[in-house]
Amino acid sequence: MTRLTPYLTRVLKTQSSRSSTSLFHTRQTEIPPVASSLKSSSSSCFSTSALPKEKHAQTTSPPIVGSPVTGQDLMTGEILAGADIDPSALEVELTSSPKTIPPSNQLQFGRTFTDHMLTIPWNVQSGWGTPKIVPYAPLQLDPSSTVLHYAPTLFEGMKAYKDEKGQVRLFRPDKNMERMTRSAARLAFPDFTGDHLTTLIKKLVDVDSKWVPSEQGTSLYIRPTMIGTQAGLGVGASTDVLLFVIACPVGPYYSTGFKPVKLLATAKDVRAWPGGTGGYKLGSNYAAGVVPQQAAAALGYQQILWLYGPEHQLTEVGTMNLFVVLSQPDGTTELVTPPLEDMILPGVTRDSVLALARAHEKGEAKLEGLPDKFKVSERNLTMPQLRQASKDESLKEVFGSGTAAIVSPVSGIGYESELIDVPHGEDGLGDVARVMLREIVGRQTGRIESEWSVVI
Repeated sequence: MTRLTPYLTRVLKTQSSRSSTSLFHTRQTEIPPVASSLKSSSSSCFSTSALPKEKHAQTTSPPIVGSPVTGQDLMTGEILAGADIDPSALEVELTSSPKTIPPSNQLQFGRTFTDHMLTIPWNVQSGWGTPKIVPYAPLQLDPSSTVLHYAPTLFEGMKAYKDEKGQVRLFRPDKNMERMTRSAARLAFPDFTGDHLTTLIKKLVDVDSKWVPSEQGTSLYIRPTMIGTQAGLGVGASTDVLLFVIACPVGPYYSTGFKPVKLLATAKDVRAWPGGTGGYKLGSNYAAGVVPQQAAAALGYQQILWLYGPEHQLTEVGTMNLFVVLSQPDGTTELVTPPLEDMILPGVTRDSVLALARAHEKGEAKLEGLPDKFKVSERNLTMPQLRQASKDESLKEVFGSGTAAIVSPVSGIGYESELIDVPHGEDGLGDVARVMLREIVGRQTGRIESEWSVVI
């Protein structure tokens, strides 16, 4: 039984008027990596039996035997070699020249990398190749590689933490893998089982465990990445892909205490739009934000607040998800964040904030520091509404969330030639952001027991 990624399913729905023959020709030869293997998670794909009857007929005729897309014989259901990442095939080559680990107080984000990296090649004919942990070294790419010309690349950001017992922990790696496979489908990259890659990441972190810092606020940042490596010019799905993972030790995002940032709200430059790729963690989403960020910095702002549409709808803050805290007339504190749509990246920290806040809202787990009358909303909010909330003093707090900083408080927003003041505490944090920081860090480091924290 063939299983389809959400993106390919949407393609099927929008192309229902086309013949099944032409659709399958495209799927087999032009965008083969989109189809999922049988081992992908149920959250990232669903079976063709769930499709309407007429579309189900399209997905089963004509048959494709021994499809190089999934490594699966679609007639027998047999899983063929290379269909999925195989952690048991891992080969390890240790470095003969280990690096000097810098002191924790000298760590800079993304500057010093560990001794080893993980590489896993994929080819449209042979499927996934042998996973290898090898000494950290430059990649070798043909100058015509697709990643260098058409930007088929995605990445993830996750962290490993050392707890008080010296154990190393990952924080919600399943959510990173869920998002990574979703991004891969959007780029017509091959599918894989997230748990298999997590197993290999654990091994990489174990090999380089001495690089995991133990001081408060420090961690090992892990960057899983996929790139199209097919040599040759021409837009199309990559027949060769490289998945690699590198890691670097990082210090606290705010090394001298929290410093609220000022945002420049702009609708002139648009980060994402309906039907686009803003909801996926693709490399191509980030480069276009550099020039607007430079323009904001020249005006004295630290980040961009991305707006969309004629109503100036709030979307994201720089590369972070956005949260706004409002006081309602009945005394309820409302935590608002834009809903997940094409324009909003499903952040792992965002999801964690919402899960904790909803548990408090429902009385399932009371969080000290949050009011009893508390409401969580995923709804659209516009910049004029935010400005009015500031004027009537119902605006209580604004912060961004992300893997790097966890929470990033906001002190002001520049909008249409005026600076909107945003309340925050003496420590730089608002009440809600302070609670979320405490609760998330507690789970990341093992001080608070949670299934989110995975011991390596």
